[in-house]
Amino acid sequence: MCFAALAACPHRSETLTPEPTAPLPTAGIAAQPVAVLPLTLIAAEDSLHWEAVLGERRAALAKSDSIIGTLLKARAPEVTWMLPDELRRAARRAPGIAPAPDQMGSAILFHATKQQPEMVPDPLRGELRTLAALVGGGRYALVPAGLAFRRTGGPADPKGLPDGRGRSVSQRPTARPPDRLVATAELTMVLVDVRTGRVGFRTVARGEGDDPWTALTRAVKTLTPGLP
Repeated sequence: MCFAALAACPHRSETLTPEPTAPLPTAGIAAQPVAVLPLTLIAAEDSLHWEAVLGERRAALAKSDSIIGTLLKARAPEVTWMLPDELRRAARRAPGIAPAPDQMGSAILFHATKQQPEMVPDPLRGELRTLAALVGGGRYALVPAGLAFRRTGGPADPKGLPDGRGRSVSQRPTARPPDRLVATAELTMVLVDVRTGRVGFRTVARGEGDDPWTALTRAVKTLTPGLP
């Protein structure tokens, strides 16, 4: 597990528009058990000064896992999500066989590779297969590969998200004190076929907020568009 601070990026005259967040492919995994790994990587730009909120790594990771798991179950109930606590219990029941979910190195999937299709490297590939088998034999694992908070260059824009899509009413920021910094949460989500080791889905969910948990909540909600 790791917590890192990202240095503030210098201003650029040209800003690349990020790709829109792709919705979770829930139709293809409906009624199937899908293991949801715990988050192991959180990073925030120094300029946000969120050390007091995110400095306790374990607490920040646990809070993030709770938000992700709660929203997945509430907004995509057609999938049987096997959340991190369930994975941990399964691993404890099989010492020496199952890997500890918090120490599986899932952050290696944070950056996309040039391989097409993208393959999960060993030993993570074998660990995912073993863990999925222990929690019901599901074919897929959803990996929150990394969460980064980047300072937004000014007040939140109420008309759209950072990827250019319009916000729903629930995602529009409320009035905030002028000294509260706004950040964009960027949550990289990867869906892995544990039998083949192939990455079948990858996207970056984005949401803005003047605190980490509001931003993360809005980011996760973009994975299931069409809901408030």
